[in-house]
Amino acid sequence: MGEPSWQETIRIRLVERNTKESAYSPIIEQYRRLAQQTKLLKERNASLLRAMGTARPNPSSSTVFVPGTAEDNPVRAAYITSLESQISSLRDELATVYKTQGQNAQRLLAMTETLREKEELSRIESENLRKCREEISVLRRKVDQHNELMSEKDRTAQVLHDEINTLQLELTQIEDRNQILAKDNAKLLQRWLDAKQADVNKMNEANDFYEDMRSRKQQVMDWRQDSGTDGGSEVPPLNEQSGNGESKGSSGSTTTKDGMPSHTEKDPNLSPNG
Repeated sequence: MGEPSWQETIRIRLVERNTKESAYSPIIEQYRRLAQQTKLLKERNASLLRAMGTARPNPSSSTVFVPGTAEDNPVRAAYITSLESQISSLRDELATVYKTQGQNAQRLLAMTETLREKEELSRIESENLRKCREEISVLRRKVDQHNELMSEKDRTAQVLHDEINTLQLELTQIEDRNQILAKDNAKLLQRWLDAKQADVNKMNEANDFYEDMRSRKQQVMDWRQDSGTDGGSEVPPLNEQSGNGESKGSSGSTTTKDGMPSHTEKDPNLSPNG
């Protein structure tokens, strides 16, 4: 995982500070080496001057020293001492260089490791970025499909809304027709009830007439029996006229003035309702 943002910021600022501070480090190192070399040369010159001051003259010449004689040569000793000090300084400098080289190698390894980690982190981030882009592409396609689906649903909803409006209009028309038919049906029912009531009234009148005719027939039969017992009473005519202008025959059937049988011609054994 990557470092937190504040740590990364601190690291970047420290790197920038070190870069600024180490911008003149090669020049400073060169001046340091030059000062150290100057100091060594001054020390060697001083030791040579001291050796010259303490040197003894040669018996054959007062000013020339003969090297290689049995006696000690202080100039040579001073020169050797100076060279040894230079060698020691160079060894110390070489050790410092080796140490610095080791530190640089260690830093190079650390930087290489850091670079590898950064590259790995960059690879992971690139992979995540690729996956995110693929997910974004998939989500965009889904959004487009969803928009198309919503558009299709909107069109379907509009069609259904139009159909509902049409059906509501048709339903209103059907309800109006139903109300008209209900009114017509009520009128027809009332007319039918009136007609049936008229039929009932006619049937009642016919029943009344039938009962009247039956009572008349019974009176005639009673009269005939009474006349038979009296022996010679005059028998009244069978065809007597009723108050409605109808005649009654011997068989009890009822006929109209035109000679047509009426609708009340029934068997005496039938009920009043037929």
